[in-house]
Amino acid sequence: MGKAAIVNPYLDTLGGGERYTLSFAKVLAEKGYQVDIQWKSEKVRKQLENRFGMDLRGINFIPDVKRGDGYDICFWVSDGSIPTLRARKNFLHFQVPFRGVSGKSLLNKMKLFRIDKIVCNSEFTKSFIDAEYGVESIVVYPPVDITAIKPKRKENIILFVGRFSQLLQSKNQDILIKAFKSLFKKGYSDWKLTLAGGVEVGADDFIKKLEKEKEGYPIEIIKSPNFSELKDLYGKARFFWSAVGFGADVSKEPQRVEHFGITLVEAMAAGCVPIVYNAGGYKEIVKDGENGFLWDKTSNLVTKTSDLIRNKKTLNAVSKSARESSSFYGYERFKNEVGKLI
Repeated sequence: MGKAAIVNPYLDTLGGGERYTLSFAKVLAEKGYQVDIQWKSEKVRKQLENRFGMDLRGINFIPDVKRGDGYDICFWVSDGSIPTLRARKNFLHFQVPFRGVSGKSLLNKMKLFRIDKIVCNSEFTKSFIDAEYGVESIVVYPPVDITAIKPKRKENIILFVGRFSQLLQSKNQDILIKAFKSLFKKGYSDWKLTLAGGVEVGADDFIKKLEKEKEGYPIEIIKSPNFSELKDLYGKARFFWSAVGFGADVSKEPQRVEHFGITLVEAMAAGCVPIVYNAGGYKEIVKDGENGFLWDKTSNLVTKTSDLIRNKKTLNAVSKSARESSSFYGYERFKNEVGKLI
């Protein structure tokens, strides 16, 4: 059908934005495009396949796609800047709600003439991107592999999944440890907190800090789990906690809150009851009191969790609702929306 170029400067962080990028690449490959992803080494393929449980055969990793020159489609993940793209059709994707980057400069306006569509991962991201760059972007929510993630026999596990890197955005695992200690001291000593996530880039010092803070408590840190391990964790956990965005001024630092929340949806697909910080993309996914809960203070996080532990009927009802609502974010919906886009 044609040739497609993909560029994501964060590919080796193996996060949600990278899964989004690869899913876009897979849609193009399934539609018959030759897909070339720009990356310095072919070795990244195996890392990506293991982390995301994706088959990337038929997708090429090459050092330079020349900003789409000679390609029919170019899909570019922005680092805040506007590139000069030269494909027949150009799509600029924002995973991050950038602010204060001189988005409306004359040079950017000229470059935007070459962009066919600006795509955001959530309404939250879109609200900042449209204001910063003076554009009208569209939202295509990320796809989640809801068919592969299923509930298992539930255990007394509270789970969070998110990278430990501090480079782009803190996931605030230290806040969760403090909250869990409080829960533990209230008499819930038969519960465990599991923190899982990538450690590939910029995580060493933070991991050491967490290792010290968890001493003496049933808290487990799982470094860079593959997709099979993640499915098992989701399946067994009863709760999904998150403190991403806690302590941030959303209007001034929107990049510090969760922009969407892929791991949240994955957890919901497995019947985990989410109790997540009330900010950013989380508010688009969780309807408070129906398919999960939102919290503003860590004391609320602990109280809501303990209340649900004591009320199994409500816990089971919210778990069922979480599973049902996760189905909206499946791959087929994403594939159809990308198909219309291209």
